Amino acid sequence: MNSARGGAWFTHQEESRFMHRNIVRRTALTASAVSLALLVSACGSEGAAKKDEPKGDASSNASSAAPAKALSQAELDKLVLTEADLKDHKIGEVTDADRAAAAGVAGDKAECKPLVDVIALRSVGKPVASATRKIIGVPKAPAADASPEEKVKAALGALGGTATADALGSYEGRGAAEALAALKKAGTDCAGGFTLSAGSEKTKYTKVQPAAYTAGDEAVAFTLSLELEGQPGTAHLVAVRKGGTLVTFHAQSLAGNAEQPKAVIDAQMKKLG
Repeated sequence: MNSARGGAWFTHQEESRFMHRNIVRRTALTASAVSLALLVSACGSEGAAKKDEPKGDASSNASSAAPAKALSQAELDKLVLTEADLKDHKIGEVTDADRAAAAGVAGDKAECKPLVDVIALRSVGKPVASATRKIIGVPKAPAADASPEEKVKAALGALGGTATADALGSYEGRGAAEALAALKKAGTDCAGGFTLSAGSEKTKYTKVQPAAYTAGDEAVAFTLSLELEGQPGTAHLVAVRKGGTLVTFHAQSLAGNAEQPKAVIDAQMKKLG
């Protein structure tokens, strides 16, 4: 089920809040947010990864990685996830408006720029080709005979799901390994947190902690702790390199605590082969 906006299920207001500004309104859901949840809930339902700490030093991996030939844009577009690849998820393309909003997102520490770039739907380094999708799991729809209260509860529950930005970049030479090394270093350098700004809005990330995910030729994962209107929240960032292709995943939730999007990551890595 798609909305009238070319298959994207997010309203522009929710896209900006969810994927660019990362500002979560936990206590004051707008009418458009409830409409979003009802749309997702009406679509139907149901929603592993190898768990291990990434091994080795990313900078040494970057220098030892075999040089790669970048994929063309057409080749990369064939590798990005579609709804046929991922059951019970809705997938939307990133729009020009998304990119315009992302251009205004900045961090307060230069060393954290690779992390900020992933959060803001921007590429790390300089890929030859890139493709990004926004993905959210479709929750179980309420029963046909559900009461209005049960339908509203299901709608609000949909807003608590995890939304993931899935970004592929194809690099020449050792560019993909260097981009992953930059992300790993940023995670270490920014362990004490950073502040992200989007216009007058600010989001404080209080911690960046190592997490577990192993796939591809090398991978790195982080759990990001942040403050959402005075309340603690959790987001996740995972990056996986396979040859000259780097895939980054950033997951967050309007309810505050996201889950690592293992189903999304596994499906994307399976498609990469």
